[in-house]
Amino acid sequence: MSARKGAALLLLVVLGWGLTWPLNKALLESLSPFWLAALRAALAALTILAVVVPRGRMVLPPRSDLPVLLSITLLHMVGFVILANIGLQLVPVGRSVVLAYTTPLWVMPGAALFLGERLTGRRIAGMALGMAGLGVLFNPFAFDWSDRRSILGHAALLLAALLWAASILHIRGHRWTATPFQLLPWETLLAALLLFAVALGFEPQPEVQWSVRLVLLLVATSTVGVVVPYWAAAAAGRALSAGTVSLGVLGAPLVAILSAAALLGEVPELSVWIAIACVLGGVVLGTMQRKP
Repeated sequence: MSARKGAALLLLVVLGWGLTWPLNKALLESLSPFWLAALRAALAALTILAVVVPRGRMVLPPRSDLPVLLSITLLHMVGFVILANIGLQLVPVGRSVVLAYTTPLWVMPGAALFLGERLTGRRIAGMALGMAGLGVLFNPFAFDWSDRRSILGHAALLLAALLWAASILHIRGHRWTATPFQLLPWETLLAALLLFAVALGFEPQPEVQWSVRLVLLLVATSTVGVVVPYWAAAAAGRALSAGTVSLGVLGAPLVAILSAAALLGEVPELSVWIAIACVLGGVVLGTMQRKP
């Protein structure tokens, strides 16, 4: 695959992950965070199975990969998704995406602590810049500490970022037998089953007013937000360097904020733009490697 095609696929990833946030925000007007997560995962699993099974590419996961399969499913596809949905229901898209994309900031010290990676001066400076961005969001003189719903939403998003970081650390430290894409059908299927169990536990009889708009939004967020980005990211990784892909996906928060402004009328305040500049700048600074 040429670098040009790889860049086009990376653009699909950025657009898909960015558009997911306003799409989910719109869906949360009709669905609870639990049922949104369950239905989205089910549609994504069915779509992936419909592509993989007819081609005979559905293989049993090796026993050695079961731990990472479970951690990706539980930490990212279940834990992160539920907490991100809860946070997104209570917090505007701009603030939500900034908090969710603090994940790499938590990966840096975690990698040093658990994987023995060196915590360089560049990474420390990147973490400090990212923390400054969080300080802007949680300015004690501007943040409404009396709003319990807002505090709960922000806390849920920060915890979601920590769970995603834990999943990334396991992925980075795992010795793979199968490829990540070969495990994806099993992860989405297991995630869908677990999310339905959680949704039924919290809301046995959900009150949902079905409409064509609701169905179209669900199909869009499960395909554009899950299936297409996962496939495109895996394919782009074969044509572009890991560093290019990891830095390229940082465009997703910008797409999320701009699309939320266009589709939902959510215009972020200046503090959000400052925070995202600090967080993404910190991630770039901490993840870029010095050329020899």
